[in-house]
Amino acid sequence: MGGAKIAAFLLLAPTPRLTPRFRRFTQTPMTTPPQTTLTGPRLAPRSGAPKQLVVFLHGYGADGRDLIDIGKQWQRILPEAAFLSPHAPEPCGMAPTGRQWFPLTMRDPHERWRGVTQAQPTLDAFLDAELEAAGLDDSKLALVGFSQGTMMALHVGLRRRRAPAALLGFSGELVGPEHMAQATARNAKGEAPPVLLIHGTKDEVIPFDALFDSAEHLAKAEIPTQWHISAGLGHSIDQAGLVHGGLFLAKAFGVRLPSR
Repeated sequence: MGGAKIAAFLLLAPTPRLTPRFRRFTQTPMTTPPQTTLTGPRLAPRSGAPKQLVVFLHGYGADGRDLIDIGKQWQRILPEAAFLSPHAPEPCGMAPTGRQWFPLTMRDPHERWRGVTQAQPTLDAFLDAELEAAGLDDSKLALVGFSQGTMMALHVGLRRRRAPAALLGFSGELVGPEHMAQATARNAKGEAPPVLLIHGTKDEVIPFDALFDSAEHLAKAEIPTQWHISAGLGHSIDQAGLVHGGLFLAKAFGVRLPSR
């Protein structure tokens, strides 16, 4: 991807390894109803109206603040993009101060599929409203997820009326591979959205093998998929992953990269 120069450019201001939050406690009933309208932190383009929209989807037990700072790094190569990081619609049953896209008990084998399906309409409505407000369509949209947020990014992104420009997932997995016939999102050329999966080999929450299982099912469904392996990394995001992710989005949006 012509990444040698831009990788060095991105790494001029290295950041510490990011460890997005994931809580593990005993599931407790929710006392607050889920939100029907999503809100959360955002970063405006460095200048002018947005020409691309990058939406971060955080992990279980976190909130929108967990990932929004990634946008500050990616602004160097995506200066015309707006970055949004909505809080998931439900209070987290395991972490009272966090949010969840759907409940996780780790006891019900069907809860992930049921969860992504039930959360899809709320996220779709948010994306539709933000795109309309910005005067953009899905060809200028990228979804970036971490952990449970990756499950949502893949599920929703592959089922949009029109394909997003890109789907990027850190430390997550494809939910419901047996339902890939539903993954019908295509762009104006009839192409499926490109996917990049990034995963650490020492992930203690979602096993590393989930990367290859997900990639295999995506490939069978003719979804163009790349992956990056972060050796020795746990359930986290490292600088190399941020660089690869930023390059992937820039290429998907057709953004010319600075020479230095």
